[in-house]
Amino acid sequence: MARQLGPAYRGSAATFFTALSTPASEMEKAFTAALAEATKRETGRPAGKSQLRAWTNSLSALARDLNDAGLDRIEVMVEFPMPHNRKSAADVVLAGVNRHTSKDLFVVIELKQWSEAELYEEDEKLVVVPGSWNDYDTHPATQVSNYCQQLAENCSALDGEPEAIEGVAYLHNATRKSVPGLFDLALDSNVRLFTKTERSAFVGYLRDRFENAEGHPAAERLVNGRVQPNQPLLEKAANVLKGRDKFILVDQQQKAFETVRHAVEGAFAANTKRVVTITGGPGSGKTAVAIELLHYMASAKHRTWYATGSRAFTETMRRFVTGSDKDLRNLFKYFNDFATAGPNEADILIADEAHRARLKSFDRFNPKKRSDRPQIQDLINAARVPVFFLDEHQVVKPGEVGTLAAIKSYAQQLNVRHHHISLEGQWRCGGSVAYDLWVRRLLALGDEDGEWDGDAGPQPWTGDENFEVIVAESPADMESTLAAKLSEGWTARMTAGFCWPWSKPNPDKTLEPDVKIGDWERPWNANSPSKVGDAPPSQIWASAPGGFGQIGCVYTAQGLEFDWAGVIIGPDLLARGGRLITEREGCKDRDLTKSSVTHEQFDRLIRNTYKVLLTRGLTGMVLYSTDPETQEFLSGLVNGSGT
Repeated sequence: MARQLGPAYRGSAATFFTALSTPASEMEKAFTAALAEATKRETGRPAGKSQLRAWTNSLSALARDLNDAGLDRIEVMVEFPMPHNRKSAADVVLAGVNRHTSKDLFVVIELKQWSEAELYEEDEKLVVVPGSWNDYDTHPATQVSNYCQQLAENCSALDGEPEAIEGVAYLHNATRKSVPGLFDLALDSNVRLFTKTERSAFVGYLRDRFENAEGHPAAERLVNGRVQPNQPLLEKAANVLKGRDKFILVDQQQKAFETVRHAVEGAFAANTKRVVTITGGPGSGKTAVAIELLHYMASAKHRTWYATGSRAFTETMRRFVTGSDKDLRNLFKYFNDFATAGPNEADILIADEAHRARLKSFDRFNPKKRSDRPQIQDLINAARVPVFFLDEHQVVKPGEVGTLAAIKSYAQQLNVRHHHISLEGQWRCGGSVAYDLWVRRLLALGDEDGEWDGDAGPQPWTGDENFEVIVAESPADMESTLAAKLSEGWTARMTAGFCWPWSKPNPDKTLEPDVKIGDWERPWNANSPSKVGDAPPSQIWASAPGGFGQIGCVYTAQGLEFDWAGVIIGPDLLARGGRLITEREGCKDRDLTKSSVTHEQFDRLIRNTYKVLLTRGLTGMVLYSTDPETQEFLSGLVNGSGT
């Protein structure tokens, strides 16, 4: 699927300057309002007062500089979205003709209103701004460098032309003396930093780089060119750990990485501990940050482990990411493995899928993996810097206690400094902010903090060029649609709510077709740690060949992804009165139907379960409900028909 990049504003520098040359004019107000509307359309969130003020001040300063440089014909693109992650956007991308080569040239500009800033705790990659609500920020030169790398690696307009893109961090309100230390960061020659002290140098830089020629053709090639599809996560992770590739982290992802790096250095320097919690929704980059950290820390010879509470996720990582490399394989552990760990056995412990942490570590087959302490406390005890990655909307079983509040509380009890970073980007689901919001409203789940941005309740699906939603007419129709995608080279799997029994394999090594809907029936993925016929073991069903013929559940799909995902909504989630309600009688998951599980707990866990299932797709989602009223409801939302 071709993915186009849509900046919030595109226009010539002359038009840009005209709109912003007179402060508080009707033209400037109209420009800012149009920018705000376009940004809300792209990100799903309205622009705040600080962002509106930043546009007015920063863009006006840039407009004057472009005018003084005599570059009225180059193209200006504001709020330029990053490939696959439209919540991350470069402030400005300039497009035009390189004065020296006559080829396309693109300059990415990160604009900062800061009047002063300094290094955070003498760390050259983190900065603190007096009066800012943030404790610290990523160095703007690092930020713009990562934007350049993202565009260079993903956009066909830059194929084989890495020199065609440059970056600038422009602190137009600051002076060189008011930002001590910021100029010391060593970056590649394609990234520059200017303050208002160097305004004339910035104008000269622009004049030296660009010919005053029509920039529209170059902008067209960048915006409408082909965007590379996302490399499969497991393949990318394998290449990163073997040093053949890297995840390019942007915005809060880079801040999360630098926070952990800084915490490790600070903990060693002070001979103490630090705890870091990184939260974010599906596809926000949690695993990308975690894998990049794993490679960085292991390469730096730190004692590093990567642990999860999910058998399917851990075994998939061991098999498909590390391959036959035993040293890499040994980096991947389970939370239970740290039940009896000594203090600070690891320098850094990366606890991914930490929402799956249990109250206590318990392995009924191995007494050495049992602890009387809370499991979160075991994990904190085991490392000098434990790093927890979690999404509270993915808590799907009673007894899973991995929450931000719990981790922060244990850190406070142990008198350990705690850092929290929230990842707001949306990479999975085609980077579709609209789809992510649509799912949360469908399931009556708020944001990470439980708040709503806009009207709550199910909404019609209005479409997104980067993500497709289909309501299948039947389970057979779903299977046929996904099989066609599979034959075209996409990855695809079918999943369902846990609404049917899950049988053990038959003695003849066949699977019982437990999922029965009318005359259509299919087996769950193998309820076995070993291969059953052509069906892969349960823990690697999501990634191994042969998995398409079975139905996966939340326990085998969580943490993993497919290009195309199918979700069968069973009788545990029904549409009634314009809303989805949960129904305990429709559930076959014994962990959820115990009398000790309250109605409120059951309701939340079922909604979280479907949130996980509905966000496994990278390119498209196929839905089907076994309940006729719910099926009609979904069809009405997606296709604009029915009730």
